[in-house]
Amino acid sequence: MITVDRVTKIFKTKKETIYAAKSFSFEIGKGEVVGLLGENGAGKTTLLRMIATLLEPTEGRISVSGFDTIMQPMEVKKRIGVLFGGETGLYERLTARENLEYFAMLYGMSEHEIKVRIDSLAVKFGMKEYLHRRVGTFSKGMRQKVAIARTLIHDPEVILFDEPTTGLDITSANIFRQLIHQLRGEGKTIIFSSHIMEEVQLLCQSVIMIHKGEMIYHGSLQDLYEEEQSKDLNYIMMSKVVRGA
Repeated sequence: MITVDRVTKIFKTKKETIYAAKSFSFEIGKGEVVGLLGENGAGKTTLLRMIATLLEPTEGRISVSGFDTIMQPMEVKKRIGVLFGGETGLYERLTARENLEYFAMLYGMSEHEIKVRIDSLAVKFGMKEYLHRRVGTFSKGMRQKVAIARTLIHDPEVILFDEPTTGLDITSANIFRQLIHQLRGEGKTIIFSSHIMEEVQLLCQSVIMIHKGEMIYHGSLQDLYEEEQSKDLNYIMMSKVVRGA
């Protein structure tokens, strides 16, 4: 479903060359939920942006559902839903419903499909009471709910979430976690970054750990627990960062 083959991303300034990703290689299959772990600046968002076709790798190749992110970006975009932390992508002067309708139309959905999908997502996320209010009046948590709905409006095969529960209250965060379980049951492929280790342990089958642009682990959580002889993911992450491998 997602193949990352020897991918490197370099950012150059006048003073230095920064390796945001150093020769990443991994595959993620259909229906997998993968946690992306690393400190701020490790390269998590850069990796997600390359998969989403928003950045081009300096070296290497990425494919999503068999489509190359550089050669066939429009085919990739049709099949992915993306939500980056702090970037809701919503228009403040439009209502929640108008925002969702707009993005749905960009994906070529029919009026009937749009109505059914919005009504379903509104119930799922508890948004019915403010669907007709302008987004500019919303709290952070309300915006995040609409942003998640926008990400899912076209029923994508692959979903990329960057800190998806940021700004959500406990109830909304739990609804999101239930949604992940449901999406996995539907065969969706999901990558999400999170600093909440309990969330990763609850939702993910496998993890990718990144430190300073280097991938220091990719594999199942169960294999990781056995390898480290611990189920304390916070401890394991810090231990691997210190060891660098």
